[in-house]
Amino acid sequence: MQTPKNTTTWLFEITPKNNFFRLNFKEIWQYRDLLTLFVQRDLVTVYKQTILGPLWYLIQPLLTSITVTIIFNTLAGITTATVPPFLFNLAGIVVWNYFTSCLNDTADTFKKNASVFGKVYFPRIIVPLSIVLSNLLKFGIQFFIFLLFYIYYYNQGAPIGWNYWIFAFPVMVVLMGILGLGMGMLISSLVTKYRDLSHLIGFGVQLLMYISAVVYPMALVQQKMPDYAWLVQYNPLAYVIESSRYMLLNTGQISIAGLGYTLVVTVVLFLFGVLVFNTTEKNFIDTV
Repeated sequence: MQTPKNTTTWLFEITPKNNFFRLNFKEIWQYRDLLTLFVQRDLVTVYKQTILGPLWYLIQPLLTSITVTIIFNTLAGITTATVPPFLFNLAGIVVWNYFTSCLNDTADTFKKNASVFGKVYFPRIIVPLSIVLSNLLKFGIQFFIFLLFYIYYYNQGAPIGWNYWIFAFPVMVVLMGILGLGMGMLISSLVTKYRDLSHLIGFGVQLLMYISAVVYPMALVQQKMPDYAWLVQYNPLAYVIESSRYMLLNTGQISIAGLGYTLVVTVVLFLFGVLVFNTTEKNFIDTV
């Protein structure tokens, strides 16, 4: 007796990953509706049931810029050349905030979504990707505020301006997003086994800010503390922030070698993050 042929046509076929470096863009595109829903969730739920709501997107960078201007520029006497200190700090903080938002939110991917991951299949990398995209919208709002202050200071006669490097600014934003995504996926995977890391993230990010040239020019470190300048010079985030300020305010300098070093570190960290993330997603539910 002949066995009947199976003529069922499946819409999706889930197969085990054989290459942990692989990013299945076709599968991610198939789940684009879910990606959109996660982005909407991230934007709506963060400040839901708060009094000021989305205004917190604006309050946080403004208050931080005012605080560091008072402490670092007024009290400590750090100079920002001809650029108004508040505008100098706001430019660095807006770019820095995009990185920290991507890093902090991605670092909790497995812990926060364990209940969802344990019930239904979808490409797990959809969650960190949605975080990077939703934070990009928040960055856009904060960058708009920076532009308003830029126009204000320009009309007041402040010697600020832009240069042709401004067209490369989107590349700096993408680099910050990929760096945050790669480091966040790596930390999220490690947190499933080593919970102590979750307590260190906030503390570590705060320390990282001080060696990333967010509130001072890179040249100042070489001038004031040459013995410790390597802490900033080996930090890829410092080159992104210094270059961004040069593009936006025409102050500081751009190091092509430093940006090349940043690009290499970003690619390596991202690929390593994807590798660890894909490896962890197979069995994290047993340890979370």
